[in-house]
Amino acid sequence: MAENQPIAAASPPPHSTENGVAVESDQPMPEAEISPADSESDSDDEAEEALAKLEIETLESALANNPYDYNSHVQYISVLRKQGELEKLRQAREAMSELFPLSPEMWREWAQDEISVSSRAESYLAVEKLFERGVSDYLSVDLWCDYINFVQEHDTSVNEYSTSGISKARALFERAITASGLHVAEGGRIWELYRKFEQAILLNLQGNDDELREKQIQRIRSLFHRQLSVPLFDVKSTLIAYEAWETEQSTIGINSGDTGCLPSHVATAHKKALDVLSDRMHLEEQISKKDLAESEKLQQYMIYLKLEQSSKDPARVQILFERAITEFPIYSDLWLDYTRYLDRTFKASNIVRKAYHRATRNCPCTGELWVRYLLCLERGRASEGEISSVFEKSLDSRLCTFSSYYEYLDIFLTRVDGLRRRLSEAVKVEEQLDFSVVRDTFQRAVEYLSLPLKDTDELMRMYSYWAYLEFNLAKDPVAARGVWESLLKISGFMLDTWKGYIEMEIQMGHINEARSLYKRCYSKRFPGTGSEDICQAWMRFERERGSLEDFDLAVQKVAPRLEELQLFKLQQEIKSMGSSTDKRGITVENMPREKRKPVSSITDEESPAKRRKDISQKPKENNKQNKKQARDSPGAVKLETHNGTQDQGNNVMQRLSNEKPKFFKDQCTAFLSNLSLKASYASFPGNNDPVYCATVTNQLLVVIRILANLLPLVQATDKDLLNFFSEIGGVIAIRILKDKFTQKSRGLAYVDFSDDAHLIAALAKNKHNLLEKRVSIARSDPQRKNKSAIRSNSRREPDGVNQSSNDPEKGNHQRGDEVPLKGKNTFAIPRTVRPLGVAAEGKQPTKAEGGEEETPKSNDEFRKMFIKT
Repeated sequence: MAENQPIAAASPPPHSTENGVAVESDQPMPEAEISPADSESDSDDEAEEALAKLEIETLESALANNPYDYNSHVQYISVLRKQGELEKLRQAREAMSELFPLSPEMWREWAQDEISVSSRAESYLAVEKLFERGVSDYLSVDLWCDYINFVQEHDTSVNEYSTSGISKARALFERAITASGLHVAEGGRIWELYRKFEQAILLNLQGNDDELREKQIQRIRSLFHRQLSVPLFDVKSTLIAYEAWETEQSTIGINSGDTGCLPSHVATAHKKALDVLSDRMHLEEQISKKDLAESEKLQQYMIYLKLEQSSKDPARVQILFERAITEFPIYSDLWLDYTRYLDRTFKASNIVRKAYHRATRNCPCTGELWVRYLLCLERGRASEGEISSVFEKSLDSRLCTFSSYYEYLDIFLTRVDGLRRRLSEAVKVEEQLDFSVVRDTFQRAVEYLSLPLKDTDELMRMYSYWAYLEFNLAKDPVAARGVWESLLKISGFMLDTWKGYIEMEIQMGHINEARSLYKRCYSKRFPGTGSEDICQAWMRFERERGSLEDFDLAVQKVAPRLEELQLFKLQQEIKSMGSSTDKRGITVENMPREKRKPVSSITDEESPAKRRKDISQKPKENNKQNKKQARDSPGAVKLETHNGTQDQGNNVMQRLSNEKPKFFKDQCTAFLSNLSLKASYASFPGNNDPVYCATVTNQLLVVIRILANLLPLVQATDKDLLNFFSEIGGVIAIRILKDKFTQKSRGLAYVDFSDDAHLIAALAKNKHNLLEKRVSIARSDPQRKNKSAIRSNSRREPDGVNQSSNDPEKGNHQRGDEVPLKGKNTFAIPRTVRPLGVAAEGKQPTKAEGGEEETPKSNDEFRKMFIKT
């Protein structure tokens, strides 16, 4: 059915016609004259009618179950309109308009249907009301034109040009100009209708007083001038029409196409309008494209809106927002921007209030719109009844369901804020308003939000606000305590709950009540350091506000509790350290029980070779001694071992040594050395030794922890290296070389890059600082021959990496391979490198040039080589 097609009349078809006029016949039509096509058509109509009735019943049932189903409303109205069910159609439209705004097309259809069946003046008044409701929902030039044409055609006072009719029409035209006269693409239609109406009045004044005619001519001329000052698509044709009209009036001679007929101020405004139109023409073309995607069109509207807002013309900004909203009515961000602009520009005017009303009808599931709507009503001094009605609508779950419970909380608190301000005002509130409304609002908020916001700070703050108002606004301390007690039942394990309760009692000056609260909660277990904090807070409270006896009593109760907390914390730390130690296969029973020496630097630790030697000499003796000491120590804590093995540490080392090595192809790899190796908390003496921790006193352990926490945690990690090369990028792998036994960093690392360009950029960062250490960076090249230039624990610079083997048959290299050193000057090799005379597997000891086997030099011989007597 066409958009504006009137509703079909429900009347039976005539049986015969005479001269084009339907005439009913008394004689039934002979059966022979009934064609098969007519019978098939009748059967098809009956089937369609049955289907339509079934569809109507289905939609009525759906709407009865869910009256907030927008699509069902639209389908129901469409089916009823096709079937000609006028009364049901009117009821369906009314029901939908109460819940949702109707589109301009739906309002136009409704008005056309009512006009087609109207025959009395009362019906015309009802249609006018329909138009008024329609133009308030969305901006539609078509709907305004229909409204104006209807009034001119059906209002007798208007079409007869009576004084009252002329005033009514002019008021309607001015409203239409304000609403849509700045519409760049379609606003000219309203101006044209306005001019034609005024010109018709001029024609009606022929033969009357010349003064009246001159006054009317001046009115038309002023209307032309106003239109020519507005940037519209038809501004050029308007100028031509004005020139022709002025020529008809024979006032001055006008050359076609110039602006000589315009006063100077109008000509200036006209030129400015042309410039404005030129700046916006490309955007108007974009948003008027039919095949443009919605997202792209919305983006063009946003660009257009930024341009209009920069021009600082509120009327133009407002009408562009209205145009955008008409095309995207359920886009909440657009409504938020629009209402925010109106709040800044028009403050608490009726325009802003209407905009918020429309916004919440189009986007009822946006909590921020409801919050700002309530604030707008409060700024405009709305009645308590109106504010309460909007608040109740925001909580109607059938109309809107917010995505987050925090939106509900914001609405409840906004409502309470408004009630608090109204109750606190010095002037008397007109409506009957007391604190019971605030209390009921808080109670409803608790019913809504207690479970979703359980154990959150937001719920605690809401209860705190409630208790504050009960005490300060209602002057009811008993009710305030009741609020806190109800919160303790829900979130009694939260420290802030007790603190807030105690703080309120202190503010009220109730010291004994605050002390009793401390006695109730000091023994509770709170997350983190909350238990220690509440104990310290009680002692501080008694020190500042209590007597000596009260302070002594607090210390007497708090001291054992603090010791208990320290012991529990110690047990948890030992348990966590024991579990991490078990994962490495090292237990209390096989750890050496000896006095630990403080370590000031990682370079003072024993080398892996020496530690390996000590373990291999007396493994059984050490295990027996460790078992006995761990069992006999009064403070020892027994940790679970892995399968009861006697030497898990040796087994772990053996497993690591037997593990298959990994091979790498250094295509685009950088070798880093001199990485940071400063001490960390884990390296503090005794920190990772459960037996040691268990045997020291609590006081000494606290001191150890404090000192350990002061050590810098600056050992270089993968994340540090990744951040170091973040400016370059291209990092695909990072491998920090670690000691085989201690698993501590050796200060060396390989960093793989995606291509040579990133690697070259990485080499440029050579000698840059990383964690206060100057890092050496070189290209890793295993194809060079001088493979012995770098070892895993070598102290030389990594430049030797570029001198690795070029033998293609060897292909890859193994990180951490032992490289035997050869030559005459091997006496100066580090201690961790195999000395001369110690043969590798399957090789004979090396000999000097004289043929004798070289033996390692003693310390005295080594010293004499450098010190001349």
